Amino acid sequence: MEIKGRPLKLILSEKSIRKRVKELAEDIEKHFSEPFLLVSLLKGAFVFTADLIRCFNLPVHVDFMWVSSYGSSQESQGHIKVVKDLERDIEGLRVLLVDDILDTGYTLAEVYRLLELKGAKEVRTCVLLDKKERRRVDFRADFVGFEVPNLFLVGYGLDWDEEGRNLRGIYAVM
Repeated sequence: MEIKGRPLKLILSEKSIRKRVKELAEDIEKHFSEPFLLVSLLKGAFVFTADLIRCFNLPVHVDFMWVSSYGSSQESQGHIKVVKDLERDIEGLRVLLVDDILDTGYTLAEVYRLLELKGAKEVRTCVLLDKKERRRVDFRADFVGFEVPNLFLVGYGLDWDEEGRNLRGIYAVM
């Protein structure tokens, strides 16, 4: 298998992802224990979000933000642009911010601050993947699916210039 002429190596299987998403949902429900708002970051987190919300037993409301920090490169540019903002007022709400990957930390840290400025009562974060060795901002997610090595990853919603999102597992671009 390849993408843009580059071979792919399987890092996380579909089966291991599904198992971990269910475990994350259980951990998140223990924390919230009442209905909350899940804010998912587009486009990368939409697959993870869909699977995650189907594992919840609690009522959950969902909204989306679309922020851009990569463009068509493999490297975060260090700043974000809000392409699509929330559609609802979050003043006084408990919020779970969901993203596909915590890499440099720029995106999640900035969006976290935006949600606080919008008046969220509480903001917790959940990421499927954490690349700790790439962190440039002191930021930790509250709920983490997997720690992954410093490789460029695609699949399960993650893309390289819009390619690879549909892969069921997570692959390293070699």
